[in-house]
Amino acid sequence: MAAIEVWRGGVAAWESDSMGHLNVGFYVAKSIEALAGLAAELGMPRVFAPSTEATLIVREQHIRFLKEARPGAALSMTGGVLEIGATEARLSFLMRHHDGTLAAAIQTVVAHATARDGHPFPWPDRIRARAEALMTEAPEGAGPRSIGLGPVETQASLVRAEALGLRRTGLGVVDLAHCDAFGRLRTEGFMHRLSDAIPNLFSGRRPGNVDDGPPRIGGAAVEYRLVHHRWPRVGDRLELRSGSAGGDARIRRLVHWMLDPDTGRPWASAEAIAVSFDLTTRKLITLSDDELARVEADAVPGLGL
Repeated sequence: MAAIEVWRGGVAAWESDSMGHLNVGFYVAKSIEALAGLAAELGMPRVFAPSTEATLIVREQHIRFLKEARPGAALSMTGGVLEIGATEARLSFLMRHHDGTLAAAIQTVVAHATARDGHPFPWPDRIRARAEALMTEAPEGAGPRSIGLGPVETQASLVRAEALGLRRTGLGVVDLAHCDAFGRLRTEGFMHRLSDAIPNLFSGRRPGNVDDGPPRIGGAAVEYRLVHHRWPRVGDRLELRSGSAGGDARIRRLVHWMLDPDTGRPWASAEAIAVSFDLTTRKLITLSDDELARVEADAVPGLGL
């Protein structure tokens, strides 16, 4: 069965970042609305309502950004089931422009869990039967490209971040306004904070050639994997540590760890494939040998999720 439409909307000016396109945090926010739509098709119509007994907790997401979405763009998303296990499922969401062109492909791993304490428990037979009817496959070119989806045993901790010299790129606290109906930081909250942290990672200078007068250099993520280890709640503190794991003349592999500065334990971790591009031509920048050597000098070999 083909995937079914689970969300439709657009890009507001206030959802766009300084690069002039939809901020990555809002891709995630819209995907969570789409998740609610797909959950309804699976037989969980009020999956995120305060009164629900069972909910879906996002374990991780993989996102391929395929064509930028700028203010005023009309978008829609279809959803389907890629895999389903005893308590978890891998779901597919395809975001398209009005002409059918893929804007992004998102795979979301969710756990069927109790709403209050997040304890996973098996899918009911009625949901499994509906999931079988909604099975789909990722279209060619929409799956992982440069980031693997294998099991993760996280490297993240405050002690290791200090040892590796990872830059502090964010520091803050979870506010009630940023939480879901169950008191947990909303899924998009991680990605919003990663986006806010990027200027601190690059210290005001994004990778790009500067010979003969620099172009207006911007940046964009073309692929992301986000893994949630624990869910912070109101009042919990957050610290982001970030670094480069290397790359080549066209891409940077960036790693972000969201940590609890009071315990040193990880809340979440992310790996991104990022590019620099000319904000005037909207074309990718290939780094010169000198510029590549400059950014490679700051890379941390082996840095990962």
